[in-house]
Amino acid sequence: MTELVEQFAARLPQLLADLETLVKCESPSSDVAAVAHSADVVAQLGAERLGSKPEYVVVDGCTHLRWRLGDGPRRALVLAHHDTVWPLGSLITHPFTNKDGVLRGPGCFDMKAGLVMALHAISTLPSATVTLLVTGDEELGSPSSRELIETEAAGCSAALVLEASADAGAGALKLERKGVSVYEVRITGRASHAGLEPELGINASVEAAHQVLAISNLGDPGLGTTVTPTALTSGTTRNTVPAAAAFFVDARAWTVEEQLRVDEAMHALRPVLPGSSLEIIGGPNRPPLERKMSEELYARASRVAADLCLPELRSVAVGGGSDGNFTAGIGTPTLDGLGAVGGGAHADNEHVLVAELAPRTALLAALIADLLDTP
Repeated sequence: MTELVEQFAARLPQLLADLETLVKCESPSSDVAAVAHSADVVAQLGAERLGSKPEYVVVDGCTHLRWRLGDGPRRALVLAHHDTVWPLGSLITHPFTNKDGVLRGPGCFDMKAGLVMALHAISTLPSATVTLLVTGDEELGSPSSRELIETEAAGCSAALVLEASADAGAGALKLERKGVSVYEVRITGRASHAGLEPELGINASVEAAHQVLAISNLGDPGLGTTVTPTALTSGTTRNTVPAAAAFFVDARAWTVEEQLRVDEAMHALRPVLPGSSLEIIGGPNRPPLERKMSEELYARASRVAADLCLPELRSVAVGGGSDGNFTAGIGTPTLDGLGAVGGGAHADNEHVLVAELAPRTALLAALIADLLDTP
């Protein structure tokens, strides 16, 4: 074990205490008051660890925090979020626990452990010229923080994303993420009595069925492109021909070209039933994080891990999106999945492996230092 890893091993009690503080502060993305309270807790904790208070950036009611550290141009962006998918009251059914080397609690893996790791890693680099950005709406698709993320990433030599690692137990970094597109398909028909004169109606449910089948054929399994109709609503009563229907579509692709192909096809949809109409709302939400944007940073991280006598790093490609998609999309080299090792994101078994917290934090600190030492 190297001196740096030993340093963070000695800090482990404080790391765990800080993580407990954040997990016990519930922060569901859709509750702006809860997110604002969480931001206050993160700001206080961050001020204690980093020696400076953050700037509050409130956009559309959502609270984000930004630390611009060091003098001169900031070379690296460290990116985290403090919101979670867990509703208020989740601590009652999923309390914070730390037993037998496994830490549990809502949002511990995705991604409050990564946020704590970032605070402790940066605190050991007093002269680091970095930006730490902690957003509050990542789980919603970052509607209010995207511009902020892209602005902070512009001109940086690297964006380091503290999302949890992949492949439970192995801590794999995420070198590729699919681009994400989201759509809502709205259908207008005409109501009539389903028993007396159904022929006078235009059945929005039937039109929705045609469109669902057409859309589900837009994917390309060979290229890994998925186009998935999801939540659907239609009609009002059992005996009325539905006058309106709507459903959502989740589309994901490894390349910009595929993302744009699907987008063009979605907006080219036309109604099948005479008299019905379609409205297609939405489009690409996150561009793909392509491997070419991560390879050099991954090689650097691998060298750093070897210098720290850590196990050889692993990498994966994943279908889920993150704010790293945005930083890569504007051309900033991006390395994702640097956060906690564990599993169960968004699920009942969400957990963090305590033994991996110190080595992963050491890796992050050493990687930032290495980036800043490079001309």
